[in-house]
Amino acid sequence: MSMTVSFRQWVKARDSRLAVAFYNTASTLRGASMPVIPGVHSALYAVHRLVANGWADTKRIFWFTPLFQSRLEQPASRLHCYSGMPLVLGTVRLKFGADVRISGQTTISGRTSGTTVPCLTVGDNVDIGWQTTISVGRRIDIGQNVRIAGRAFLAGYPGHPIDAAARAMGAADTEDQVGDIVLEDDVWLATGVTVLAGVRIGRGTIVGAGSVVTSNLPAHVMAAGVPARVIRRLEPPGSQI
Repeated sequence: MSMTVSFRQWVKARDSRLAVAFYNTASTLRGASMPVIPGVHSALYAVHRLVANGWADTKRIFWFTPLFQSRLEQPASRLHCYSGMPLVLGTVRLKFGADVRISGQTTISGRTSGTTVPCLTVGDNVDIGWQTTISVGRRIDIGQNVRIAGRAFLAGYPGHPIDAAARAMGAADTEDQVGDIVLEDDVWLATGVTVLAGVRIGRGTIVGAGSVVTSNLPAHVMAAGVPARVIRRLEPPGSQI
């Protein structure tokens, strides 16, 4: 045991006046902060944000976005990679439309044990939020004007077989476990939504936070739950109410 660990344990035990003094001093310092100076700290904060945002934009424009663009089958107009560069694992074809905004904390993976190369197609004007995972088994199609909030999971393949013995041996998942996922135009997945393999979500449908979509959802409905079920219908844009 190191002297540092022994000293910390001695202080935490507070078995002597000296240990109590050390403990109280450490507790005071832990919560200490300099008082806010009106005008000064607000100006410093503005400078901090200006420098931080400027540096983030510089990395996005000259580093993260062009590097990720090089991974696409063809460059996507006005692609916006914020907070870093998405992580791409395995072999997967990437086709992005114009005006896609994607978090650098996104993970895109392609199934490596199949007979075809997985393909992710993303339409125009799509938002893909923070810490979203897109696992492409064979095909995932994301339509136009789709919104995917943070921590969503599009699970096109599971990665492991159902059979325990095969799983213990490190075998890959089987073809019957893999399925395509389609998000039609104007779909909105709220925070933490999971969409399982073989699911199609109809145009304009909204899925509530934390839901697990296990089967197809029709167009223009609001759905939620585990498994997700239709809560109510939504009026299509331009319809008479």
